[in-house]
Amino acid sequence: MLTTTRLRGVIDALDSAPWGAASGRRCPRTGQPQPALYTAEERRRRDASPWTMVQGVLAPLQFAVFLVSLGLVLRYLATGDGLATATGSVVVKTLVLYTIMITGCIWEKEVFGRWLFAPAFFWEDVFSMLVLALHTAYLVAVFAGIGDGQGQMLLALAAYAAYVVNAVQFVLKLRAARRQEARMPSLDGMQAT
Repeated sequence: MLTTTRLRGVIDALDSAPWGAASGRRCPRTGQPQPALYTAEERRRRDASPWTMVQGVLAPLQFAVFLVSLGLVLRYLATGDGLATATGSVVVKTLVLYTIMITGCIWEKEVFGRWLFAPAFFWEDVFSMLVLALHTAYLVAVFAGIGDGQGQMLLALAAYAAYVVNAVQFVLKLRAARRQEARMPSLDGMQAT
């Protein structure tokens, strides 16, 4: 019978999901705790950046737009009614996505010194590129008249499925950062000593 430690070791050795290693668990290769998501300086820059607040507002806004649009897309696919409304909602969702991607790049540059693919958010950024590509392909299909409404809406659903995976990645990363910060001494406490 495997002990809990051995079982955890087997699971970690088989776990190749990028968000697992970044969610606060131990590194499968070394067994060491994962490094902190932010250095003290990066955390200071993150907390001081106005783009942090922008991301905090845009993320739930984008999710709300996604939920409304998803409902409209599914309604069209189920009934055949409301293609223009569903199309408009996907276009709005895509514009919000572009906005959060651009402001996210600015935020990443301010905090990590890189526009994209900072080590702390590498896999989230990689998957964000897929999300962006699928949403852009949808816009191209709509504005170039490629395919019918049903095909375009199925492409929108593929883009939305990728968006959900990416959103989960970011939520897991946010939770990992909060757990790590809860275990770290506060910056104010370090400066006072």
